[in-house]
Amino acid sequence: MKLFRSRTPQSKITVAKAAPGEPLIRMRDIVKIFKTDAGDFTALKGISIDFHESQFVSVIGKSGSGKSTLVNMITGIDRPTSGSVDIGDTSISNLSESEMARWRGLNLGIVFQFYQLLPMLSLIENVKLPMQLAEQYTPSERDDRAMELLTLVGLQDYAYKMPANVSGGQQQSAAIARAIANDPPLIVADEPTGNLDSRSAAMVFSLFDELVNQGKTIIMVTHDRHLAARARRTVRIHDGLVVDDGPSHEVIDLSDSKQPQPDLDAEETELLEHATPETA
Repeated sequence: MKLFRSRTPQSKITVAKAAPGEPLIRMRDIVKIFKTDAGDFTALKGISIDFHESQFVSVIGKSGSGKSTLVNMITGIDRPTSGSVDIGDTSISNLSESEMARWRGLNLGIVFQFYQLLPMLSLIENVKLPMQLAEQYTPSERDDRAMELLTLVGLQDYAYKMPANVSGGQQQSAAIARAIANDPPLIVADEPTGNLDSRSAAMVFSLFDELVNQGKTIIMVTHDRHLAARARRTVRIHDGLVVDDGPSHEVIDLSDSKQPQPDLDAEETELLEHATPETA
């Protein structure tokens, strides 16, 4: 099913679009330092990377490698200590918190590992919420669009159920519908299948594939190399640096995928547990 296209915008915020031949996202010399009780911890060490429109990219690496911090630079959840993040023609690292919130509402859909649906709202109300907050669409259009999106993810029969009354896979599907409510060009997913069984995870990836085919750009953090291999490009992060970047089948070796990933050493674990973002 084809998604609704955006109506006449009711906001002056620019919707991100790449210039011909240019990347949608340009990250340059990104350094991120967290202040901790044990001292400074450098999570990102001067990363420069581009992401293009209609790409499905997986970001992999062991715990503490910096992969979630990297995508947090894109969502604006964290700010770089130094360096720049440009998405379309907007330098998001220079936006104020209020400007970032308005920009995020139209340009970015975020899918979390733990769904983050509001428990007191039905699934359809959760999907409508981003449209209401961003003041997009008329009330009747919001109702129609929310139901269409729930139909897209196979939840039309559960629209008026509360999140606690559906399965984890159904909650994540509703979270994806919510993430695309305002038709954003960019979707960021942080471990979106971490709490799902294999069948539900496969369904989520099928939805992502469909969204990419419709022109969305998806950047996904995951520990699961089998699922990461279904993306079209994979970026491997290690110790705050990009160590591999290319077609997923070239980056990901599934032959040893059952071997355990090395854990953080005691010093790294302590630093991360006490980390707080450095004040900008």
